[in-house]
Amino acid sequence: MSPSKILFFLCLSFVAGIFLELIVNVPQFFLWGILFLGIALIFTSFLSTRPGLVVGFCVLFLVMGVLRAQISEFNIANDRLAKLNGKGQVVSTGIISDEPDVRDTYQKLEMDINGSTVLVTTKRYPEYNYLDKIKITGKLETPSITDDFNYKNYLLKDHIYSVMAFPKIEIISKEHQYNILSYLYEKILYCKKKIRESIQHNFLPPQSSILEGTILGDNGAMTNDLKNKLNITGLRHIIAVSGTHVVILSSIIMSLLLAAGIWRGQAFYVAIIFICVYIVLTGLPPSGVRAGIMGGIYLLSQKVGRQTMGSRLITLAAAIMLLINPLLLFYDVGFQLSFIAVLGLIYLEPYIKILIKKLTKDKAENLVSIISTTFAAQIFTFPIMVYNFGNISFVSPITNLLILPIVYWLMVFGFLASIVGIFSNALGWILSIPCYFLLSYFIWVIDFFSKPWMIKIIKNVSWFWLVISYTIIILMTRFLNKKFTRSNIA
Repeated sequence: MSPSKILFFLCLSFVAGIFLELIVNVPQFFLWGILFLGIALIFTSFLSTRPGLVVGFCVLFLVMGVLRAQISEFNIANDRLAKLNGKGQVVSTGIISDEPDVRDTYQKLEMDINGSTVLVTTKRYPEYNYLDKIKITGKLETPSITDDFNYKNYLLKDHIYSVMAFPKIEIISKEHQYNILSYLYEKILYCKKKIRESIQHNFLPPQSSILEGTILGDNGAMTNDLKNKLNITGLRHIIAVSGTHVVILSSIIMSLLLAAGIWRGQAFYVAIIFICVYIVLTGLPPSGVRAGIMGGIYLLSQKVGRQTMGSRLITLAAAIMLLINPLLLFYDVGFQLSFIAVLGLIYLEPYIKILIKKLTKDKAENLVSIISTTFAAQIFTFPIMVYNFGNISFVSPITNLLILPIVYWLMVFGFLASIVGIFSNALGWILSIPCYFLLSYFIWVIDFFSKPWMIKIIKNVSWFWLVISYTIIILMTRFLNKKFTRSNIA
């Protein structure tokens, strides 16, 4: 057994341990029994075979995963700020620990109070900034849980266990205290703000809000009507920094670079640089960083030309992310979609591409890559999307085929227009003309395909749906693998 395969099984065991704890809350006495079993297997395997030794260490990594999840659960139960939820009015002082999430009539502030985070909802004005020191007076509450949405679990992944609605706010200081990371992050947020202002200067809604979402991952300015249309058409991922978004764009960029005659190794490094620049410009949100890692893993698996290596890299990345924050596994749909989308592109996309090439007789290479990438990512992420959101878009494959070919150029011209527009309004306006036509086409597609009957809403989807769906997908992928392997041998 190769070292990379051993590492794969160890990481998989660690992830399985976290999964087990989050489902059943493993009792301590049972955990000690598993631990002694692993130690016994390791000692007895020194006298017998190497596989037994690997199994023993896998058991230990399983225990480590359970313990890591239990530590996170302990921190939630003993958060000092959360213990004040529902206990009446409190007065607290802290700093704004992230970029304010500004909407039409209100804004949300993440506030760090002695190591604990509270999400504050307040009026649209006055404006607040990252690292402002403020004092709040109001009631702390536990995030709500309704039949439609579990807001508590949604915030758990961000270590937010308390919320406060429209408190009295007093600004203590706007003189920020920096370390190197906070200083760099503030400068990144400043650049993002200038780009957003440039976009809003050259474009009117809804074009401006779509472009902000596409190149900055910022959908705060979008109306609910536009968001609903994007959900119906299955295009919401286009205006969010998600794993699916970055991975699809990575694939498109690689295809364009290779079509331009650039050597695959050079194209790989250019695409990686593009991803890094893009994630930095979006403000380094956790979802963006995760998406960038997934995009990089997908490109690396393409570069080395090995599917198994790609799956092992994905498992290693998942284990590292879950070591930092084990709650991502259950409470962050974006985390799930990121990994599943990459698996789809690694295991299914090559076979879809082969099938399409046979139909097109090796014509239109770029279009073939876009189609195969779109279908592979959507097939693998479809069950999770239905399970979490209960939405089945009947037109999603069509709308993605119509929109994805313009996304790359929309981002290219969007970046040029918005960045140049910071320094010259006239040049920014000239460069915005191609974007205007692309955005008009985008809006026409979502308007035409956003009829109510084009989406099916399903409530209370059972977890059994996931088991059946992924069983079918895995069997289908294995069938294609065997079929094309035999064809190559023949």
